[in-house]
Amino acid sequence: MLNGKTIAFLVAPEGIEQVELTEPWKAVKQAGGTPRLISTERGEVQAFNHLDRADRFPVDATVQEASAAGFDGLVLPGGVANPDLLRTVPEAVGFVKAFVDAGKPVAAICHAAWTLIEADAVRGRKVTSWPSLRTDLRNAGATWEDQEVVICSSGPNTMITSRRPDDLKAFCQAAVDAFSG
Repeated sequence: MLNGKTIAFLVAPEGIEQVELTEPWKAVKQAGGTPRLISTERGEVQAFNHLDRADRFPVDATVQEASAAGFDGLVLPGGVANPDLLRTVPEAVGFVKAFVDAGKPVAAICHAAWTLIEADAVRGRKVTSWPSLRTDLRNAGATWEDQEVVICSSGPNTMITSRRPDDLKAFCQAAVDAFSG
């Protein structure tokens, strides 16, 4: 399904909700794709289980070294601190915007929509997120829906969004389907 396709996972050095990284990563691998971990710094990133430190994961490339041209899709895991930090790094925001502008699918879960807002990628789009981002998304021009997964193709790319870890099964399936198309 994803044979020969490489999917970028963009995360900050810490604050990633671990299950929102590991479950989509596993789904990409099981579908035959190659996931690659991109971050703003070299080394390892620190994931969390809500507010508790969890595992560390090795970075494959920095956002400064990577280019959207080298990937077939993008996953943005959540966690509160992760997207909050990413949206302050111009290269990370530009990396996300490059996927949207190139028409490549982007899948964002939970608080990751903050990075989409900063990339001006949600205007005129239907999305979902962690409920506390609803007003931020509406203020950025999006239509927010309370659904486990929202797939929006009414823009330059396909955008897949989900609310929370409980939505991961639907999120992973929708992301893999979009990446394979």
